[in-house]
Amino acid sequence: MSTLLETIDGGTRYLEKRGIADARRNMQMLVARQLGCTRMDLYLKFDRLMEESELIPLRENLKKRGEGIPLQHLLGTVYFHKHEFKTDARALIPRPETEELAEWILSWELPGNQHVLDMGCGSGVLGLSLAAARPDWNVTLADVSLDALNLAQENAATLEISNASFFHSDLFAAITGPFDGIVANLPYIPETDRATLSREVMHDPPLALFSGTDGLDLIRRFIPEAFQHLKPGGWLVLEIGHDQASQVIEILKTSAFTAIEVKTDLSGIARFPFAKRL
Repeated sequence: MSTLLETIDGGTRYLEKRGIADARRNMQMLVARQLGCTRMDLYLKFDRLMEESELIPLRENLKKRGEGIPLQHLLGTVYFHKHEFKTDARALIPRPETEELAEWILSWELPGNQHVLDMGCGSGVLGLSLAAARPDWNVTLADVSLDALNLAQENAATLEISNASFFHSDLFAAITGPFDGIVANLPYIPETDRATLSREVMHDPPLALFSGTDGLDLIRRFIPEAFQHLKPGGWLVLEIGHDQASQVIEILKTSAFTAIEVKTDLSGIARFPFAKRL
């Protein structure tokens, strides 16, 4: 029998040999999930002997992680803005930048009864975080992927969110509005970058990643349509790629948006364009 610490050490070495970044944290998370405890709890159990019934499923998950299956898919959940969300291969794994976007929006002083659209909602982390934090808002979540939309609905049910509605729609094809605000984290990776992406990222649905040769095909369609679905004075905010800000600003200007600004993320990247309809 191996102790918990020996199991963590051995799994860490296994992941390191397979090029997994932050291997020890990955192994700790897998062990904590298997034992139904937190990572911090592990430090109090280092001498605990691991049963074979615990090691068998742990070895299987360790093998999958070594093959590049994302840690979030193996854990089955991810924390995002105070809540735990189910995550799997049906939708994009939530990124820290998107959590920054949610926190930025929630820091604004907006009136109650906002009608807000989360376009391309994926697993629903952004729109549902807004709905949970602002129960007087009416939040609409839409996605072209029925699989992703089903996942978002499962998350809404788990979190018991009642002020959200869901639409299966290719952009605004099934959406009416008008809205006080629209937020969107649409696919923005250029097709030419496909070969450079990590094994983990390539486990996300391609539909949620790629958008033409420069990554902006869908955003070019979306922005002018978003303008038409906003109330006068309504706001739009996007998450975009690291080198796309200047192009997106021009699209916003051409589409008659005003008050355009771009907020940087915590890494200093111009990540979140904001604009208003007069």
